[in-house]
Amino acid sequence: MVIRDVDHSPFWLKVDGTWVYVDEEVMKAHPGGSAITTYRNKEATTVFHTFHGSSIKAGKWIAKLKEESKDKQPNISDVEEELVGDDKINMGTFDITQEKADDIAKKFDKLRFDLRKEGLYQSDLGWYARKCLEPIGLIALAVYLQLRHEQYVLAALIQGLAWQQLGWFMHECCHQQVFKNPYYNDLLSYFTGDFLQGFSSSGWKEQHNVHHAATNVLGRSSDQESERFCKLERLRRVTYCSDGDLDLLPFYATVVQDLKLVDHWVLKLLPYQHIYWTFLLPLLRLSWLANSISFVVGMPANYYDVYRKKAVYEQANKSEYARFIENVHLAPLLAAHWILVLYQLYLMPDWATRATFFLVSNLTGGFLLAHVVTYNHYSTVKFPYNARILSNYPCLQIYTTRNMQPSPFIDWLWGGLNYQIEHHLFPTMPRHSLPKVMPRVRDFCKENDIPYQFTNDGDHNKSGGRLHYWLASGVGAVRQRCSCREEETEQNVLTPFS
Repeated sequence: MVIRDVDHSPFWLKVDGTWVYVDEEVMKAHPGGSAITTYRNKEATTVFHTFHGSSIKAGKWIAKLKEESKDKQPNISDVEEELVGDDKINMGTFDITQEKADDIAKKFDKLRFDLRKEGLYQSDLGWYARKCLEPIGLIALAVYLQLRHEQYVLAALIQGLAWQQLGWFMHECCHQQVFKNPYYNDLLSYFTGDFLQGFSSSGWKEQHNVHHAATNVLGRSSDQESERFCKLERLRRVTYCSDGDLDLLPFYATVVQDLKLVDHWVLKLLPYQHIYWTFLLPLLRLSWLANSISFVVGMPANYYDVYRKKAVYEQANKSEYARFIENVHLAPLLAAHWILVLYQLYLMPDWATRATFFLVSNLTGGFLLAHVVTYNHYSTVKFPYNARILSNYPCLQIYTTRNMQPSPFIDWLWGGLNYQIEHHLFPTMPRHSLPKVMPRVRDFCKENDIPYQFTNDGDHNKSGGRLHYWLASGVGAVRQRCSCREEETEQNVLTPFS
C-alpha cells in the first residue's frame, strides 16, 4: 500500500467522444478517489465503462459533465515522449496503428458486453461464503495450536497464510465482486480487512484503483512526481512508476527513471537488487500495516469526500469517542485488530516466543502476498507518462500483466490472481468466473495479435530476478552520469554568470 501526493489541478477527460472538464469539485466527489487523475487529458472511454459499466449513478454523472462541457471542447493533442539511451531499459513500445487500436477497443467492448450478457459477472454468494470462512477457519486452527498444543511456530505460519487469504477476499470486496450493492461490499471489506488483518479497506482501495487504471505507466500508476534529478539537478520534470500496490524505492528500481530519483549513495546498493530483492519481500505486510494506520488516521481530513464519509466506519465517531481519538488516534476497527493481536501474544509464555510468533506470522503473510503482486506486473514492461497505449485500455492491461499457470492449488494460494490478465480486463468480475473467461481472452489476443504473457511456477522467480538484473546492470552508467551532472550543477550554482 502506497500513500501518495496527487496533482489536484483541473484537467480534461475524453469519454464517448466528448471532452469533459474535471475541476476540484468533481475530483473531490469522485467515489474512486484519485484514480480519476490517472487519465489526465487522455481518452478514457473504455476504462470508464469497464469500471462503471453497471452503475446508473456514474452514467448520470458523466452525462451531466458532458452537457456542461459540450460548448467548450479543448484541442488536446496526444504526443508521446520519445525515450533515448538508458531510459529505454524495461520500457515497452506500442507501435500498433491508430486504426488497429480503435478496432481492438471496439472488439474488447463487445467481448465485455457479451460476458456480462452471459452472466459471468454474477456472483455466487455460496462460493464467497466458503472463501470467507476458509481463512477464519485457519485463524481458529492457529489459535487452537497455540493454546492447546503450544505449537507456536506452526500456528504463526498458519496465521500468516490466513492473512494472505483474507487479503484476497478483501480485494474482491473492494472490487465490488461479492454483492451488487457497494454498501455491503464495503461493510464486508471492513470486517475482513480492517478488523481481521489490520489493513485499511479504504486506504487499500485508494492505491489499488490507481494501479488498475494506469498499470505500469510512469507517473500515472504512482501519481508521484519530482522535479529533482540526482539530488541537485532540476533539468526537467521527472515521474516514476510504481506497481501501485508497491513502492519499493529506494531499495528496488524497475526503470532508469527510478534511478534518477534516488540519492547518490543508494546507487551503490541497487546493483545488487537482483540478489536481495526476494529476501525483503516478507516486509510487505508490515509496510501495509503501518500505511493503513496512517491512512485511517487522516481520513476525516482526506481530500476526497468518499473517504471522509467512510471515516465513520473505519474511525470512531468523535462525539462518542472524542477522548479516544484525541489521545490514541487509532480507528476502532484497526484498534480492535491490534487489541486481539496483543492479547494473543500476551497468552504466550515469554517474550522470545511472542517476538518469534509476531515476526513469523507477519513475514509469512508478507511473503505470500508479495511473491504474487510483484510477479504479475514487476516482470512486465513499463510505459512513459504520455504513452499512446494509455488511451487503449485492453492493450495497456494485457501488455503490462502476466498470468501464472493455473492449477487447483495455485488458484487457491494466489486467490485467482494467477488469472491476472483477465482480472485486469474485467476487475469487477467475480473470481470464480475468471477460469471460464481465460480461453476467451487468449482467443481475443490471438485474433488481434496481442502478446498474452503466460508462464509457469518454475519461471516465476526467474522473471523477477532477470528484471532486476537487467536494470542493475545499467546502474553504473547512470551513477556516472548523475555524478557528472551533479558536479555541473554545483558549478553552475557557484558561477551562474560564467
